[in-house]
Amino acid sequence: MITRNTELDPLAEDLAAVIDGVAGTFGTSAERTVEGELDCDPTQPGRLLCRQYGLRVDDASDAIRKLVDVVLPLLESQGWRARDRSNPRELIAQFSRDGADFNVHVSRTGDGVAIVGSTACVTVP
Repeated sequence: MITRNTELDPLAEDLAAVIDGVAGTFGTSAERTVEGELDCDPTQPGRLLCRQYGLRVDDASDAIRKLVDVVLPLLESQGWRARDRSNPRELIAQFSRDGADFNVHVSRTGDGVAIVGSTACVTVP
């Protein structure tokens, strides 16, 4: 398994910083749920990699309002494109920019928020 990639590391740091900032909007403590590489192209295993990063915020009060009124306008002003991926159980906003994507999942019945995303893919040397 490849653990370091000089092109991937800065992308992963940038994505983690964005996700950490979004998580801070929802609550005071976030638990890391995902951090690692994955193969981005199943037709060419091991040729393209991206890094995933995710957090869960359990103490997220007023999360739906914060997503709509704070997170969405902030990220759109930073060049992230938003897409609504909601379902009856969760309000889900998908954000994309420069090949990176992440989703913010807000429970419609509780205060839990999950954020998970992946960097743009880079070619493995």
